[in-house]
Amino acid sequence: MITYPILKKEATIGVTAPSSGVQMELHEMFKQACKRMEQKGFTIECGDTVWTQEKAKSAPAIKRAEELNEMLRNDSIDAIIPPWGGELLIEILEMIDFNHMKEKWILGYSDTSLLLLAITLKTGIATAHGTNLVDLRGEFSDHTTSAWQSVLETKQGESIVQYSSEKYQKEWRHSEPSPCVFHLSESTEWKTIKNHPVKVQGRLFGGCIDVIRHIVGTPFGDMQNFRKKYINDDPIVWYLENCELTTTDLRRSLIQMKLAGWFEDCSAILFGRSAANHSVNNYTAEDIYRELENELQIPIIYDIDCGHVPPQITFINGAFAEIEVANGKGKITQSFV
Repeated sequence: MITYPILKKEATIGVTAPSSGVQMELHEMFKQACKRMEQKGFTIECGDTVWTQEKAKSAPAIKRAEELNEMLRNDSIDAIIPPWGGELLIEILEMIDFNHMKEKWILGYSDTSLLLLAITLKTGIATAHGTNLVDLRGEFSDHTTSAWQSVLETKQGESIVQYSSEKYQKEWRHSEPSPCVFHLSESTEWKTIKNHPVKVQGRLFGGCIDVIRHIVGTPFGDMQNFRKKYINDDPIVWYLENCELTTTDLRRSLIQMKLAGWFEDCSAILFGRSAANHSVNNYTAEDIYRELENELQIPIIYDIDCGHVPPQITFINGAFAEIEVANGKGKITQSFV
């Protein structure tokens, strides 16, 4: 059975950088995010790795792993939220002490999603794919982003509903700071292949496909063993987002996941919006989605609120979800069972 942590009021949040830290020139921006969290009643405890960044990582792998393990075992840390993602979290997977971590939420996306999926598959503890800490530095958050707190406060046995956003951000405009951080200018539309309404259900799993694909065939991505141990015959709904892959690399990655059995007993696949979906020789992301739907005979839903084109819904790895899409709008009900 899946175990769901709970975020208590006035929780102490540990901030560590298992992938990328914050370079010197962005320290003030990060401190602003910490201050906003403290204004919400949280206590913030930052590790040393947060403040450094060199050679595409916050610190050597052993230091990153030791700091993360300490926060995972520490009873005084109620939740862990890295500042953001990065590139090389995979270096620390074999050093993580999965056997002694306490039940606590870990929240993030991008490279952090690799850590989230590995923890859930190895331990059966639910993890939260959603906003990064730095994106909580605004005077307020949009409704989609701010739901992270309500989702993490949901108790085992309860359910919570989230809806597709009204608008999304097409591009970053750092020279024009927004009170809510994002510049939400484009109308959100959740899409299906045949433009028909879709209603599906299953256990949620996913993340940034750029990084989670690398644990296929490893002890950290053993979907078959996880299914037998924790969810039995429940169907799976994958949510995936593409950060930097070309369409051909995305296609190769999806086929690899299929060949490894990750799409067995899958009831649907959801794809987040992506700025990386540039066509290769006229081969588009939409072509991939159509091919995948035909091959797997399951609904493909795309341009959802997930990933590097904000805002994003908070998806819980392991939660049982019901997803409804109609007329460009989406609704997701997650049950912590």
